Amino acid sequence: MRVLMISKACVVGTYQRKLEELARLPDIDLTVIVPPSWRDASGELRLERVHTQGYRMLVEPLRFNGNFHLHYYPTAWRRLRELRPDVVHIDEEPYNLATWHLLLAAKRVGAKSLFFSWQNIRRDYPIPFSWGERWTLRNVDYAIMGTQSAADVWTQKGYRGRLAVIQQFGVDPEFFTPETRPRSSGFVIGYVGRLVPEKGIDTLIRAAATLNGAWRVEIIGQGPERAALERLARSLNIADRVAFSGQVASTRMPAFLRGLDVLVIPSRTRPNWKEQFGRVIVEAMSCAVPVVGSDSGAIPGVIGEGGLIFPEGDSAALADHLRALMRDEALRHSLGEAGRAQVINCYTIDQVAAQTAQVYRAMIG
Repeated sequence: MRVLMISKACVVGTYQRKLEELARLPDIDLTVIVPPSWRDASGELRLERVHTQGYRMLVEPLRFNGNFHLHYYPTAWRRLRELRPDVVHIDEEPYNLATWHLLLAAKRVGAKSLFFSWQNIRRDYPIPFSWGERWTLRNVDYAIMGTQSAADVWTQKGYRGRLAVIQQFGVDPEFFTPETRPRSSGFVIGYVGRLVPEKGIDTLIRAAATLNGAWRVEIIGQGPERAALERLARSLNIADRVAFSGQVASTRMPAFLRGLDVLVIPSRTRPNWKEQFGRVIVEAMSCAVPVVGSDSGAIPGVIGEGGLIFPEGDSAALADHLRALMRDEALRHSLGEAGRAQVINCYTIDQVAAQTAQVYRAMIG
């Protein structure tokens, strides 16, 4: 079975492990198209060539890079005519130009097609995006949704085709492993993600400012809110305890996570957004690091028994959870162990790859 996947997400090196796992399956001949980079509000993420064994990676130009709705691959039609795939896996939302462009190309070469969606809030788009979305829902052969809430959105919007609920990328528990060496002194609180208002980093900084003892906050990521967050830390007299490290290569993430006592995901729901999955949650849990998350979107379900939940925006409740973890090493250990067990049972790369391959097989029947 010849499979062509088109995915801007796979510029991230650790995400490419799913591609290697898919390529190991004896009935799948995999080619993946990625752009040289992807730009968003947090900056430009350049292609990391990390896990590239067993499949073909084609780096193709991307028009309107950084425009979520209008970007597309101008050379994709030529590639589809050359490769003649059986399945075209479009790793895009159904309302994007890239999806329409690739779906039409797939139909022209007689390939089956699918899209992937994280969209967990019903949003109605203006013309021409509403037209393209409806056309996609009528013409695609299959859909993969990252969460059940995303599946509910698309069935409400009229999708009647076959679908599966599978997370986009799994975790490699042999790469994201627990710390085995003694920890240094001090309680280390971490955050990983975009520095934008909906991620609620200000809630974390306000909570940390009320803590006593030896602690520090390590913030990984970039985005337009960085200057405002640095000013907030200064105004609360904790600037010397809050470190902003910018973007970190995906291959360095296990070492960063292993250095934490707790990861905090303080997301806040907006009218047009709520947390969709929080991949860093399962990466931290794989490292046996407890996670404290808000109750936004999918966060509570992903954390499960691997951490603690607080009402979004409630810095006092977050601070209470952090104090409990600071004073109770046994609690940190038990949550960490439960989180790692949950990852191994539900979120590994080989599980995601096997489930995705089952969709491909169902598509070609």
